[in-house]
Amino acid sequence: MVDHFEAAGLGALADLGFLGLDPAGDDQVVITGFKATRARKLTTGQKAAIKVISAARAAVEHGFAHLKTWRVATNLRTDPARATSLLRALLVLTDLEVNR
Repeated sequence: MVDHFEAAGLGALADLGFLGLDPAGDDQVVITGFKATRARKLTTGQKAAIKVISAARAAVEHGFAHLKTWRVATNLRTDPARATSLLRALLVLTDLEVNR
């Protein structure tokens, strides 16, 4: 998975439960927050970083939760590229409806 992100020049935000990357690497593709332990408390900067990451992830998580409520998305059987276009159009229409 990480190789695909690197090849496409993309990155991802993950929660603290994400495992599987070497934390010592300088060029991280998947960004997570910081974990506190009993012996090591979080600094003010680390707490601020967690808030920024959480705020960015919250919008995405909300979007996925909203998509799961659409019945049309549960039975969608088509080419993934076409499904992406369809879901983008539905999100635009939903956004227009909400912001009226």
